[in-house]
Order: sequence, then structure tokens, then C-alpha cells
Amino acid sequence: MATQNGGPNPSAAPSLNVLAQYTKDFSFENPNAPNSLAAPPSQPDVNIQIHVNAKPGGNGEFEVELKIEGGANVNGETLFAFELVYAGVFRILNVPEQSLQPVVLIECPRILFPFARQIIADAVRNGGFPPLMIDPVDFAALYQQRMQAEAQRFQAGQA
Repeated sequence: MATQNGGPNPSAAPSLNVLAQYTKDFSFENPNAPNSLAAPPSQPDVNIQIHVNAKPGGNGEFEVELKIEGGANVNGETLFAFELVYAGVFRILNVPEQSLQPVVLIECPRILFPFARQIIADAVRNGGFPPLMIDPVDFAALYQQRMQAEAQRFQAGQA
């Protein structure tokens, strides 16, 4: 990275590099096997929750965690449940300060998501069920929800 007076070079192009990706934590449960492997009498209820967290490191590096939790139930009985924390280390350089948080919380999880989706699909299939193909996620909308929730908490703290 070129520097000018100790700071980033304003003429340098912004860059986003993936330095590493990894499974940080993973759990898959099939608590009622082998009974749960028979064709369910009705369509299972599938529930999925997605959370994004980030921690800054040094030299423009950030660890971004994509946490996906979910499972499937039929008539209140669990077919399967999973929790995955899939993370990546990203180096982000020459991005304006006001754009840094959206890059970290939108673009980085967008890069991680296909890999996390495949891990979950494979685990569900290996658990004896059809693969769970999670629909694409709008990380920009998740970011907006997060910002609105933080603004509401801030306003509630001011009252």
C-alpha cells in the first residue's frame, strides 16, 4: 500500500481481498433418526436465521463471521437442526471511512455466503435429508435492518 504522509494514498484504487475463509463452528443434529428419515406426513417448517458480525484487525484487516442457524420441524418434532459460523479474513484498503462499514457488513458476507450455503446443504444431505438450498440473502437489507435497530436503541437510550 502506498502511503502519503503516513496515510492511505487517495489516488490508489479501493481493494477488497479475501485472505482466508474457514469454518469457525459447526453443529448438525438429527435427534430423532432413524424415525425422522421416513417421508414426513406434511411439508416441514424450515426456519433459518442469519447474523453478521465483524471484528477489526490491524492493517486494514477484518474478520467477518456469518452465523447461520436453522432447522426443520414437522408437527412440532425436530427433523434436523444446524448452526454454522463461517468466517473470513478480509483486507480492505483505500475505502472511504463512510463506506467501510457497508463494505464489511454487506460485501464480505456476500462473498462468504455461497460457501456457507454449500456446507449446510451437504450436512443436511449427509444427515439423510434432501439438501437444504438456502435462498440468496439480501445482505444490504440485513444491514439496513441492523442500522435501524441500532438507531432505535440509541434513541431509547436518549429518552
